[in-house]
Amino acid sequence: MEIHDHIVLWNHAYCKIIDVRRIRMRSNEFMFRYSVPASIFVMSIRGNAQVKLDGTEHNANGFKVLHAGKGAILDIYPGEEGFEYYAIYYKATIPLPAGQEMITRMDQVLPFHVQYGFTPAFPVALYRYMTDMYKEWEKRDPLSRLRAKTLLHQFVYELMHQMQMQGMRLEKRNLAAQIIAIIHDRYAEAISLESLSESLNYSVPHLSSYFKSRTGLSPIDYLIKIRMNKAAELLLETDATLKEIAAGVGYQDSYYLGRLFKKHTGLSPTRFREEHSTKYRLEDSPSTTMRSSIVSQKTLRYTNVDDNHYQRSGEGELTMFKEAKPPIAMALLLSFMLLLNACGAGNTAETSPTPIETAPAASEQPQTKTISTIAGDIEVPTHPQRVVAGEYLGSLIALGVIPVGTSNHHIQNPYFKGALTGVEDIGDGNGNIEKILDMQPDLIIMDDTYAEMNEQLPKIAPTVIIPFASLKTVHEEITYFGELLGKEQEAEKWLADYDRRIAEAKEKVLKVVPADTTFSVMELMDKNISSVGPNFGKGGQAIYNSFGFKPPAEVELELTDPGWASLSAEALPKYAGDYIILTTDSHTLEDLKADPIWNSLDAVKNDRVYIWRPDRSWYWDPIAILTQTEELAEWLTSR
Repeated sequence: MEIHDHIVLWNHAYCKIIDVRRIRMRSNEFMFRYSVPASIFVMSIRGNAQVKLDGTEHNANGFKVLHAGKGAILDIYPGEEGFEYYAIYYKATIPLPAGQEMITRMDQVLPFHVQYGFTPAFPVALYRYMTDMYKEWEKRDPLSRLRAKTLLHQFVYELMHQMQMQGMRLEKRNLAAQIIAIIHDRYAEAISLESLSESLNYSVPHLSSYFKSRTGLSPIDYLIKIRMNKAAELLLETDATLKEIAAGVGYQDSYYLGRLFKKHTGLSPTRFREEHSTKYRLEDSPSTTMRSSIVSQKTLRYTNVDDNHYQRSGEGELTMFKEAKPPIAMALLLSFMLLLNACGAGNTAETSPTPIETAPAASEQPQTKTISTIAGDIEVPTHPQRVVAGEYLGSLIALGVIPVGTSNHHIQNPYFKGALTGVEDIGDGNGNIEKILDMQPDLIIMDDTYAEMNEQLPKIAPTVIIPFASLKTVHEEITYFGELLGKEQEAEKWLADYDRRIAEAKEKVLKVVPADTTFSVMELMDKNISSVGPNFGKGGQAIYNSFGFKPPAEVELELTDPGWASLSAEALPKYAGDYIILTTDSHTLEDLKADPIWNSLDAVKNDRVYIWRPDRSWYWDPIAILTQTEELAEWLTSR
């Protein structure tokens, strides 16, 4: 996603300013889980703060510009000096009629929704535009509002100019984290796959399959777990009736809630309350007894603001922040974590599986080392013995590091079969924080999908957070973990074997399939069809990266960025290559031949379709990529 595309689209955009604010926050105030009601620019001008957009952390010191789309979750935690910033809320669209090229570029780039942070080299010009815009907006007369709109375009021009000069490349939002944030904030509302896809500008099949590949759950299953967890809290913490609880967690029918609750907990709501209420009162902390394996335990506070309504307090300040007073249950849980972490060393022998390796003697090398992460420099064991990994398990196994615990969707990974004997299931998503605590790890490895959970993990053990998709290639990922885990030699050896096997597979394939043959990597779930590029699993890494084949020329750019396309059946011929690698949970080749549109494709008519199920195609860790490459090579050469 290049700056050039943003400049082109902004040049064609129609913009409407919703509001301009200058906000001052004291050190004891914070903004927590505020769902922004429109696209937003934020520019810090004084003090400092930790700012999060959909869980992605930004250090706002001095001048910094942040951008996010409607529905993004904004958190601001000021430093000791407080924090002052400008915020511009706006709507922007590409007016019709617009050429197909412009519409396609808009769908790919999403310039008014993408999240990013930028530190300008020349901030004074941007500050001046912001200040003048705020002054004009506050005058409230039509001519001043027109002047403010003009200044917004000047601000965007200066911002894009500086980004281009500084060579900044924008990154897409973490879609899974965005979905999680929306569900946590709006679980009591009517949420559907259609409403999620509309608010996030993704198709239903892509959003659903992507989220499941990242978390092991569909978005709706995740929503149900959140609701069941909230229902359990209300049963223990209040005397609310089942009807009141149902309404509070998003269900109109209390009987339906009762059936769902029993399905997920094994107990009816009444029985659950009877069996657990006594224990809850004794411990005064439901967070150590009944918590869903994927639910973050922060109190949700945000102001629900629509496009034309904003809450103010005083001189332009928002009433969406309060003094930070954590709940008693959370304070007790964190104290419990710290206590176990402090005295866990003496208890590991009773619960530990076989250590992953024998640590070297203290005289041989240091026991810890300092590494840089997105959360700053942290100290980690030189040779960790009890690793918990919510993600990146393929790289750990490749290096001979078997964790003590990992998340459920990794345990189900068919490519890890036999490697995880004795490894404990820490739950769905990135796991359950209480289970992780019980394992007494000395190192935790996660991605950035579950931001709130990741805030608590360092209280248990050193925690390395690697942003999703920040390690771009198998070589980059294996090398990184080799250095992190003190397994440099193992990494070098594994990559040499990987390169050899990939080269052999490619050589075999190119002997029977010409290099200019086109391939399509597709997914057919129910009636939803999508096509993906080299970075979304389903065989894309093997076909496009390992073998070097290309998709049809007409769609190659689209399948590079954004990397996927949601299709109608009528569009199939455009996306279909000479060969099709198809993920489906319901169709066979005979089914495709019975369909008039599918059977019109040369790949289908000539039996050049490889069909596999999601439980094999959705994984794209280093081990899965290697195995899939050899599997597809065997199919192509055996034909």
